[in-house]
Amino acid sequence: MISGISAAGTSAASAETKAAAIVVDANTGKTLYSSNPDAQRFPASLTKMMTLYMLFDAMAAGKVSKSTPIPVSAYAAGQPPTKVGFRPGQTISAEAAILSLITKSANDSATAIGEYLGGSEQRFAVMMTNKARQLGMRNTQFRNANGLPDPQQRSSARDLALLGIALREHFPQYYDYFSTRSFTYNGRRIVGHNRLLGKVRGVDGIKTGYTRASGFNLVSSVNVDGKKLVAVVMGGTSGGARDAQMAQLIDKYLPSASRRDGGNLIASRRNSKVEVAAVDLPDTAPVPVPARREEVATTQAAEVVTAYADPKPVPSVAARVLQVPAPQPKAEIGEGDVSEVDPVTTASAPSAGGWMVQIASVGSSEEAKAMLAKAAAQVGGPIASLSPYTEKFQKGAQTYHRARFAGITNAKAANNACAALKRQNFNCFAIAPQS
Repeated sequence: MISGISAAGTSAASAETKAAAIVVDANTGKTLYSSNPDAQRFPASLTKMMTLYMLFDAMAAGKVSKSTPIPVSAYAAGQPPTKVGFRPGQTISAEAAILSLITKSANDSATAIGEYLGGSEQRFAVMMTNKARQLGMRNTQFRNANGLPDPQQRSSARDLALLGIALREHFPQYYDYFSTRSFTYNGRRIVGHNRLLGKVRGVDGIKTGYTRASGFNLVSSVNVDGKKLVAVVMGGTSGGARDAQMAQLIDKYLPSASRRDGGNLIASRRNSKVEVAAVDLPDTAPVPVPARREEVATTQAAEVVTAYADPKPVPSVAARVLQVPAPQPKAEIGEGDVSEVDPVTTASAPSAGGWMVQIASVGSSEEAKAMLAKAAAQVGGPIASLSPYTEKFQKGAQTYHRARFAGITNAKAANNACAALKRQNFNCFAIAPQS
């Protein structure tokens, strides 16, 4: 019916506050209340709503089943709490991973999902951002799968309301997962963070989130006698204050919601097929655990997150889509090595091999990675499932870094990838596998 939610009732954003909120009639798309709805905010673990959307999309397309084992790399296992607590090389079923995100907000599970679907977390973040654009989320940029702090990972209350509605409309067969209050994994009962479930009439999900920079966030879905709301609260001062604000918004605006179902509100999922990367764990040394900063605990949300200072303002949406920095720290390279394994491609992703395509040879690995990220964001399609790969080489006294996409099975696929890159004005040539 419509591709986005109406903007009636918006108010100007304040640079001094983390707070933002919106209440949307999920039957009609009408905005019933809003405060700073389009201001960019840190989504924190609300990011996992999109991680779950991507996994549900893969399941609906038949690429993943509930029992599919998702491998956990050293990089995923090393994410800060909250987490399930895996050892590198273990697996978790897709269904258990879903439940661990919804209840425990598990950062290790979210990263494992991202690596499984994208081949690397960086590429998965590009896929998430592209999907956000398809859903009409104009103020959103993803940099990781779990919502741990990144100064350029942003969203808005309106965008997250769109995503909440899209999850219900596009995946009714999986939506009941969001009402899960606890589940048992390996003999351990895991209790969820969403305290409104079972306490506020009609609330059936969706997700909590917290970091120091974001404040306390919550997206709630409500269904009472045919009246449906999706409400978002961001930047709460505590878990209790956030929950109280959400309960008050639901109580105030549910009576004015419509029982008339206006049909699908979110645009159809264009190009919704998810290419699932190969996930054989390599025998090489594990990717190093990312460096951590101070950890902050909160009893209200029971979520421990990495803290970071408020960042500088981020560039425009169009610019941000193309700026995907490589995660740190980098893998160490031994003396005498002439190739650099791209730290962007994490341990559950395929290693370089088979056919490859090269788009540049530049003076630094950072420049090579930036070009690969830009190409992945602009081209998608034939290169969406490929592995970004940088390779260092020496020419005389000068060091260069090749920017390549690896993991291509045959010459035809390599030529198709090159053709797609050239249509977007990238240089490209195919490289046959070495015998």
